[in-house]
Amino acid sequence: MQENKPLIIVGLGNPGGEYAKTRHNVGFMAVEYLAGPDARWKREKNSLTATGEIGGRRVIFVQPQTYMNNSGMAVGPLMAFYKIGLENLIVIHDDMDIAPGKIREKIGGGSAGHNGIKSIDAAVGREYRRIRIGVGHPRDFNSPMSPADWVLGKIPADHLSDIICAIESIVIY
Repeated sequence: MQENKPLIIVGLGNPGGEYAKTRHNVGFMAVEYLAGPDARWKREKNSLTATGEIGGRRVIFVQPQTYMNNSGMAVGPLMAFYKIGLENLIVIHDDMDIAPGKIREKIGGGSAGHNGIKSIDAAVGREYRRIRIGVGHPRDFNSPMSPADWVLGKIPADHLSDIICAIESIVIY
């Protein structure tokens, strides 16, 4: 960890009101929660950013504004501008292979088909911390929806409460 550098915490999602409260935007929801209600967001390098502190550590909260599939176009320039290494990057995103409201963490690895992660991997490399928030898969709920329609769909109330609890349990160290 670069102790003298801030953490960059990126929440993945899609910009625009039509994507609010969709499964694909749980990363945006998480960084909004972590940044707090008084965060002052500004446009910077294809992103909305806010600065804050967690546990005495400076943090830059990021919501890429490039749409999910091009998230690397926002994350790469921010990391270069702030001279941040992968060890100080945390990406929070949705994961269909995890039940709604469950969290899994890992460092590095593959994208598991997540296009936002593929884009970031291509832009900066793969060895960064990932916090994956479960949104479930349509097959697990006998839904006829395609995976693409599922992640772009609004989160039902019973899953939303589980996801909010999961977001509130995220620990940044």
